[in-house]
Amino acid sequence: MKKLACLLMVLMLLPRPVGGEEVSLAPSLQIYDRYGVPVRGYLSANQTYYRPVPLAQISPWLVLAAVAAEDKRFFVHSGVDYKAVLRAAWQNALAGEVVSGASTITQQLARVIEPRPRTLWGKAKEAWNALMLERGKTKEEILEEYFNLLEFGNLTQGAQAAANYYFGCSAAELSVAQAATLAGMIQSPVRFDPSKHPQAAKKRRNAVLKLMKENGFIDDNVYQTALKEPLTVQPAVRPFSAPHFTRYLSSLLPPDTADVYSTLDARLQTRAGEIIQNQLAKLQSEHVTNAAAVVLDNQTGGVLAYVGSADFYDREHAGQVDGVRSLRQPGSALKPFVYALGFEKDFYPSVLIKDEDTFFAGGYRPRNYDGSFHGFVSAREALACSYNIPVVKVAEAVGVANMLAALHGLGFDSLSRQADFYGLGLSLGAGEVRLLELANAYATLARGGLKKPVLLAQSPAVSGPGTPKRVFSEQVSFLVTDILADNSARAAAFGLNSPLNVPFDMAAKTGTSKDYRDNFAVGYTPRWTIAVWAGNFDGSPMRRVSGVSGAAPILHDLAVYMQQLYPSPSFKRPEGISAVTVCAQSGLPAGKNCTHTRVDYFLEGSVPPQKCDGKHQAKEGEKVKIISPAHKDVFKLDPSVPLESQQLHFKVSAPQGNACRWQLNGQTLADTGADIWWPLQAGKFNLRADCPGGGDSITFEVLP
Repeated sequence: MKKLACLLMVLMLLPRPVGGEEVSLAPSLQIYDRYGVPVRGYLSANQTYYRPVPLAQISPWLVLAAVAAEDKRFFVHSGVDYKAVLRAAWQNALAGEVVSGASTITQQLARVIEPRPRTLWGKAKEAWNALMLERGKTKEEILEEYFNLLEFGNLTQGAQAAANYYFGCSAAELSVAQAATLAGMIQSPVRFDPSKHPQAAKKRRNAVLKLMKENGFIDDNVYQTALKEPLTVQPAVRPFSAPHFTRYLSSLLPPDTADVYSTLDARLQTRAGEIIQNQLAKLQSEHVTNAAAVVLDNQTGGVLAYVGSADFYDREHAGQVDGVRSLRQPGSALKPFVYALGFEKDFYPSVLIKDEDTFFAGGYRPRNYDGSFHGFVSAREALACSYNIPVVKVAEAVGVANMLAALHGLGFDSLSRQADFYGLGLSLGAGEVRLLELANAYATLARGGLKKPVLLAQSPAVSGPGTPKRVFSEQVSFLVTDILADNSARAAAFGLNSPLNVPFDMAAKTGTSKDYRDNFAVGYTPRWTIAVWAGNFDGSPMRRVSGVSGAAPILHDLAVYMQQLYPSPSFKRPEGISAVTVCAQSGLPAGKNCTHTRVDYFLEGSVPPQKCDGKHQAKEGEKVKIISPAHKDVFKLDPSVPLESQQLHFKVSAPQGNACRWQLNGQTLADTGADIWWPLQAGKFNLRADCPGGGDSITFEVLP
């Protein structure tokens, strides 16, 4: 007794240790999707899942169960239960060992706040701290802190985290039996873990229920009902969705952020991952091991889906690399922005650009993807079919420095070198960009030229770099969009039934980098934008897989699903755009002698004053040449597509006029003109076109 008295005298001389102080522990970060679906949870600084809640949000049954099991005189003692101390001392003395403890709930809280060894001095200091806690806090405050700081095993700290982990509910929703189970775990979270030791946990639960009845906290009916309740533990699965997205988002959050409601749509995120894996399974033999996709809400810039790789856990193929933010060469995916600059200058969709073998400054000599030249083509067809030489000519006209400045304005911060480093090749993707940058640049076109920063979270609001700014006019953006949504214009290169063709208005573009190391497909509607990358993270080339065969099928399937979730209206022509009937052969406003015309768009006030006289404005000496199909092309009928939908584009460059006659294996075709479609059929064919000023012939084959 003298020893204990001395200890208490010393303790009274010490400064007040913990009474009334608040425990500073930041909650675990929890990220939700836009509809409140948990996406990912993070550990707290204690390396636990810690989700503190007010006492009012903790089931009263848990409070009563803990009081019954741990400290039945909690509401009447001042921090130390002297009766329990004497009882425990007597029981331990009789047994010759420690068989009973006397720690109150307040003492247990003091031990959690300031852990100490279980020595006599440690127990005395714990008792003193408990007395100080009772002096500085109300009973309700002590209970709230107690239930929030207790650890319940499996990295769970606090009643809220425990209720969610073991029973899939909140602390407020705990039943009597569930509350008794958690209260029973306070004595030993390991031994009474219901997920690992259900029998021991149930036995302990029933013992707590009995104590609750004996103390008058529940009546016999409640007691009997609780005893019969099965001990059912929810699957112990913590959310770990969108790992690349949440990693990026968490790096932008302020310290100690607890709950984040992101812009993500968990349904779309799951479906996007499935679509990617399905497409990669089809491309295994083509050495395509990975893909990434990002979907944006155009109005807000919000990220609806963000899949960084096909499988985050795939070490063999570097699954933890984030393909949405990795630097990759975009190939032709930058071309729309070059044409937008051209349309701001002197170009327009129907203007003719000669696609021919050309040496540019410095000996730069680009080639087309199909290895051929197409003669005079409109800017519409050149962009839609992704011909290389015409876009380099546009880039040369607008200037590389202006092109790079526009790309910076669109948010391509990854293009960090000077203009002369990239040269004209920048128009063909000779620079490394991020898929997220590419998606937001196309979303800028969808918004009519208004660039917005990417939005990652709604509450608190978290955005990527940049501020809203206008990059292109609404009218110029429409001209580019209208071309990218023109399935007929791209048919010569991609066919009428390519993956870019969907049953609603969508502008789309593909891109393939040099040596088939990366391919891209981007599509947008007025409401949303999708960008897809496919390739290999180790930089190894695919086996001649282009954007239309690698990334585009992912874009197609995602777009169809998006249109179900977020239906988008059609594109609308803004004011300031003139619809003009032009001569199909010259691209100029049609005169009275034009026999083949179509409607195209111009910026208001920029319609060329000269009229077309029905003849192609060609240079003297240009010859008639079949430009589609190419000589010795081989095609194959697709059994999955209706035969009537499979057609081949016959097109000829006819400098002296487009009144052309076609012959196939010596038989004259009914359709005439410089541009016709022929239903596919198996066989070997000799194709000839006779036009004013000459003729040309090629051979091709269609496999059954």
